Amino acid sequence: MRKAALLFSMFLMAAPAHADLTHRITTSVQLQVDSAASQATRLGSSYSVSGSNITASTMGGLTAPASATAAATLNEGTYAVTTAGSAFTLSESYNQGDAIPSNTAITSGVAASLPAFGNVTTTAGGVAGSLAGTINTAGVMALTAGGAGTSATGQFVTEVTIK
Repeated sequence: MRKAALLFSMFLMAAPAHADLTHRITTSVQLQVDSAASQATRLGSSYSVSGSNITASTMGGLTAPASATAAATLNEGTYAVTTAGSAFTLSESYNQGDAIPSNTAITSGVAASLPAFGNVTTTAGGVAGSLAGTINTAGVMALTAGGAGTSATGQFVTEVTIK
């Protein structure tokens, strides 16, 4: 009976597990200092005229630029009142466009000077200051703020996979 109980108990034993276990720990610190930047938009020349009871002897307008880097210039008009003694209106406007300056050369990613265009947005570069970041083996992060225009990001990821 003892042999039968031993044999029967062997059938009740579970088969050993064949599982793959993977444990992965990933840490990272990203420190960033913004660079200085300038975004410029060259504005074109424009001209408009409107009125009532006005006669144009010479219509004003724009003169084609002398080169591809120059701006169009104003060609002045000559206007007179059509019916003397009657009410009249005249509105004339001219905006000088942007010429491309000769010192716009860029060497190694650095502009010699900022462009003097009609629409310019410039941002200052960041200052690293005391910017720093560490993560120890226990996953404890220490991120130290820098000056203006900086950021510090720390990440600790632990992953367990059982197949």
